[in-house]
Amino acid sequence: MALRPRLLVVSLAVALMVGVVGGWAMYQVTSDRTDAVVMNEPGEYQEPLDPHLADLQAARTPGDTLPDVVLVDVDDAPVPTSSLTGGPLVINVWFSTCPPCARELADFAEVHHEVADRVRFVGVNPFDQPGRMVEFAAERDVTYELLRDIDGSFLDAVSLTSFPRTYLVDASGIIVAEVGEVHADDLRELIEEHF
Repeated sequence: MALRPRLLVVSLAVALMVGVVGGWAMYQVTSDRTDAVVMNEPGEYQEPLDPHLADLQAARTPGDTLPDVVLVDVDDAPVPTSSLTGGPLVINVWFSTCPPCARELADFAEVHHEVADRVRFVGVNPFDQPGRMVEFAAERDVTYELLRDIDGSFLDAVSLTSFPRTYLVDASGIIVAEVGEVHADDLRELIEEHF
């Protein structure tokens, strides 16, 4: 009989401890922290993926040459970025779990359909597997070329720390504009201004 009250006390103590630790963990996950970023509203998000890299965001700016790195297509065939130049080029860096990326992707598809005869569009995805990338883009009517940055060489070369990111590159390979989230009308204006 003496064992049951002791077992009851120990069980209650363990349950209390689990409750306290669980409550603390839930608070940490759901509390309004000052370092949290909510990306469910349109606009450009500048919160870097790594706060220590914040100063690098402007490292590759308009006027710089498009870095020469090797991306891969959906079949893992190598595609050097140098092979993308030679005409007006729009490079959009995105991935499927990025809310602002998802918002703008259909706009890119719309504008691409309008200017495909004179401006090349390329989507660069650093995180998704090929199947997911293609499926996600197709759901938004994207028909332009999709490439992957599987080793992060493009992200590193342009010092990319926030998504989405779009680069307009002229025929000689010079970056003429760089923007965050952009929608159809603004993308049209950028294309008309630079190409």
